[in-house]
Amino acid sequence: MSDGPLDEETMEKYREAGSVLRQVLDEAAELVEPGTTHLEVAEFAEEQINELADGPAFPANISVDEEASHASPGRDDDTEFGEEMVCLDCGVHIDGYIADAAVTVDLSGNPELVEAAEEALDAALDAVGPGVETGEIGAAIEDVIRGYGYTPILNLSGHGVAQWDAHTGPTIPNRGTDRGVELEVGDVVAIEPFATTGRGKVTEGSKEEIYSLENDRSVRNRAARQVLEQVTEKYRTLPFAARWLESGRAEMAVKRLSQQGVLHGYPVLKEDDGELVAQAEHTVVVTEDGCEILTA
Repeated sequence: MSDGPLDEETMEKYREAGSVLRQVLDEAAELVEPGTTHLEVAEFAEEQINELADGPAFPANISVDEEASHASPGRDDDTEFGEEMVCLDCGVHIDGYIADAAVTVDLSGNPELVEAAEEALDAALDAVGPGVETGEIGAAIEDVIRGYGYTPILNLSGHGVAQWDAHTGPTIPNRGTDRGVELEVGDVVAIEPFATTGRGKVTEGSKEEIYSLENDRSVRNRAARQVLEQVTEKYRTLPFAARWLESGRAEMAVKRLSQQGVLHGYPVLKEDDGELVAQAEHTVVVTEDGCEILTA
């Protein structure tokens, strides 16, 4: 939780990260159309972030239809967009200070699902303020999504962000709960409602393209050691994509490091087959009179 209001230098870094992310996310969303590949959109977003900021806070997530999170294209992925629900979730950091936001592009003909997620986010933002319990924000999200006839994804949540930490406390649930914490001035949180046509619970799929450093220790294998050096120098504790690594044997090295517990993998999180998921997200700083939206 917060130690109080953020100093002006830190606030400016968060604001810069949020401004860059808004620009990149809007431009990347315009590229999402049938015939364009997932990799083209991901690489566009990540290249823009690298040019305008200190780097991505995590790989571009491009989740389609029943996918909700952690979907990112592989190095040679040629998958094209079709008549689908597409969630685009990106992060930016300035000196490790992170902004995280998401939009959903509907190519499937189900605009009300997107509206449900967006209005739930608006309701959550209206509720944010010092002394407000996170469960109250979850209740605001749940009320809107169920009011549309859809279900919030109950085992995904918003979260705090901190320097070099894309997922920290407090947790912002997508449903009402009596178990929560009070927000404080200076808290930086990413609020992300997920609305679904399904049962409201995601499970892990088999695909895994995103990793982060979990245990920095010595390894014997030369290729694995090269990958580990690159990760610790460039990405620190932030998530990265396997396709970002320069080593010719990177994929095998990543698998080895994951098996050894050095890297943590993030499998794609999915609703039931045939269902749809929409997401909306902003990062905010809690202020004395509510919040400042960094990614507006």
